[in-house]
Order: sequence, then structure tokens, then C-alpha cells
Amino acid sequence: MPDTVNGLPVHPLVVHAVVVLLPLAALGVVALAVRPSWRGRFGVLVVVIAALAAAAIPLATDSGESLERRVGDPGRHAELGDTLIWFALPLLVAAVALVWLHRRAGRPADGGAETTRPVRPGTVGVVVAVLAVAVAAANLVQVYRVGDSGAKAVWGDTPAQTAAGGGDGD
Repeated sequence: MPDTVNGLPVHPLVVHAVVVLLPLAALGVVALAVRPSWRGRFGVLVVVIAALAAAAIPLATDSGESLERRVGDPGRHAELGDTLIWFALPLLVAAVALVWLHRRAGRPADGGAETTRPVRPGTVGVVVAVLAVAVAAANLVQVYRVGDSGAKAVWGDTPAQTAAGGGDGD
């Protein structure tokens, strides 16, 4: 992978895929967990978004390591960024599990035609939904932590100082 695109480091460009897709996937998983009727219509879309987000994370970490060699160690940001994949993979599993449970619930046990009646979630469905919401919340928190540490690594307290001092140096 190249280190730059049109003179810009690849890392901030790739990171935006993660910053958009992972929270979107997390919100989608929450929606599927609390609205089982949406699983059939939107489930595959949420799984695809979660998979794209998980695939973008190694690209972001690799490009971050390339940037680190050019500008120096970003400190805590690199450590937190390396953990993000371990949040995204369970989110992907949760999305797949919700869709799988929905599809499984629509099949009759005797192998006949698929039912059209709404199926009430059983204990397993409720447990999976609760775990999915917890995993989604953890992803949202971790994306914030990684992003915040990255902003601090780049900007430090510059925006806060600028806002407090008026920004014109008076």
C-alpha cells in the first residue's frame, strides 16, 4: 500500500472508512437487536457494513504504522488502534448471529415451506440481542477512544487553547 495519495498520508484517508462504517454497523446491529422485524430487510446490509468496517481496520493500522515511521510515535493512539479489530470482529459475529437467528426462525422444523407468521424470540434470541447491543455499545466507545487519542496525538490541546484565547494571539 502506498504511504501517500496526492501528497496526503493514506492513514487519515483510510481511517475515515473505519470512523464511518464501524459506528454505522454498531447502530445497525442495535437496530436489528431491538427490532427483529428489520432483520430480514436490513440484516444482510448490516452484515456487509460490519464486514467492510472490520476489513478497513487492518488497512488503517498498517497505514498508521507507515505514518508512525515518518512522523513519530503517536503514543496511546497506536495502542488503542491495535485493539479495535477485537471489538469489530465480535460486532460482525453479532450481526451474523442476528440474521442467522431470523432466518432459522422462519424455517419450520419439519422441512416444509417457510412460515410467514411472526416468530417470537426465544431465550437464545433475547440473549443474542442483549449481547449484540452490549458489543455495539463497546464498539462505539472504543471508536471514540481511538479517535480522541488520535486527535490528541495530532493536535494536542491546540483547539482548546485556540478557543480559550480567541485564536488571534491578542
